[in-house]
Amino acid sequence: MSSKRHTVFYSLLIALTSLVVGIVLASRLDLAPASFAGLNVPAANTEPITGPLDSTTFRTIASQASPSVVSIVTEVERRVPRMSEFFGFEDPDGGPPQLAQGAGSGFIIDPAGYILTNNHVVAGAQRIDVMLAGAREFERGLEAAIVGRDELTDLALLKLVNPPDQPLAVARFGDSKAIAPGDWVMAIGNPFRLSHTVTVGVVSAVGRLQQTAVAQRFEEMIQTDAAINRGNSGGPLLNLRGEVIGVNTAIVSDDTGGNLGVGFAVPINTVSEILPQLRAGKVTRGRIGVLVSRLPMTQRYAESLGLQKPMGAEITNVDPAGPAAAAGLRVGDVIVEFNGQPVRDNSELVSMVTRTTPGTTVPLKVMRDRKTVSLSVRVEELNLEAERGLVAGSRQRPDRGAPTQAGFGMTIDELTARDASELNLPRGAGGAVVVDVAPTGAAARAGLRRFDVILKVGTTDVRSLSQTSTALDAVPSGEMTRLVIWRGGSEQLVQVTKR
Repeated sequence: MSSKRHTVFYSLLIALTSLVVGIVLASRLDLAPASFAGLNVPAANTEPITGPLDSTTFRTIASQASPSVVSIVTEVERRVPRMSEFFGFEDPDGGPPQLAQGAGSGFIIDPAGYILTNNHVVAGAQRIDVMLAGAREFERGLEAAIVGRDELTDLALLKLVNPPDQPLAVARFGDSKAIAPGDWVMAIGNPFRLSHTVTVGVVSAVGRLQQTAVAQRFEEMIQTDAAINRGNSGGPLLNLRGEVIGVNTAIVSDDTGGNLGVGFAVPINTVSEILPQLRAGKVTRGRIGVLVSRLPMTQRYAESLGLQKPMGAEITNVDPAGPAAAAGLRVGDVIVEFNGQPVRDNSELVSMVTRTTPGTTVPLKVMRDRKTVSLSVRVEELNLEAERGLVAGSRQRPDRGAPTQAGFGMTIDELTARDASELNLPRGAGGAVVVDVAPTGAAARAGLRRFDVILKVGTTDVRSLSQTSTALDAVPSGEMTRLVIWRGGSEQLVQVTKR
């Protein structure tokens, strides 16, 4: 009898231990449901959109989606210049601070009062008020606090400090990967403080690279011609089922800030990926310390690099103090495999690196001088403030009437010992310095600047002005060549097409 009791006891103990271990493993391996710390991530509907478009389609979308959309009013402290400053006198104490108001949009993603919007809508806000659907025009909104924000994607997660007693309408998520140019979309927001304004258009393009708030950092966006104006920022871009497929973020406009038919939205799939980190208050990304070319690779150019087809990410700059330099990566290398996965293009590499946990060591395969080289790199955490500090300064220097490279739209000059010293060039490096760039020429389009030093033309190292001119002259008209240049204390690669 005692033996049977012991058997039952140990069986129950083993079962309970297995359950606890299972729960721990699920939390470690992210096998738990999409819910964390009180925030339920809306599940994305990946089903294809089918059915007819009729006279009630957009009315139905607006009716169903509008209750989850909110208007956001912020108070930001700004310094008001003293009268003396208008007359050119500096005031070391500055003027008195005053509160200015800003406006934007957002949408509710959780019944507990979590709201998505743009970072630039709430950055620096002293107070954030949220106006729910149906609120009276001059009524003060519900106070909200920032839970987390991210400069790179321009996203912010808010939470109502005291949510209302009545249930909150919650937005539904769609699948931004399922959309294509020509698909109908609707934007709802608070342009010019006209709350719950509805506009309709189509997807103009997907995967459109747009400059972020950090130099040399780009994010893929959805482009749309649905009217987006000031105040629409942070509002939803919806598909024909009324599901959010993007967060309206930016526009191309004239001096009045009005709509010109070119607006951009952060894909909702990108939002879903970083929502857990926004809820935790910080978004962490990986970095290896390289810049990659933004130009698409052609078949002909790929073959010149030793690739059978256009693929990979071409390195145009290596941070001398970064992980890539320590791993042995060089300017001109083409990364074709990252952590065992093929790299299709530049954007995919950026995505792979930023999604890698800092501290992880990953294998790389690169194409270098038409040969495959295997390396390993330890991914470090991306520090946006430190990255801003890497922006190179400029210097003044008179032009000296050097020969103009008419086919490239730039003027180069002899590299002097003083130039080499001021630019911190490695000993014996450099063939010529760029002293002028035509605003509309090929060099300007490729990103060349004054005081760039040309180190290599194609595969040819250059050591003098005459060598540089000869190498540039040898490039056939209409062909693209690679220039390795020295800028800001490091090598960079640019691709320029001769006229």
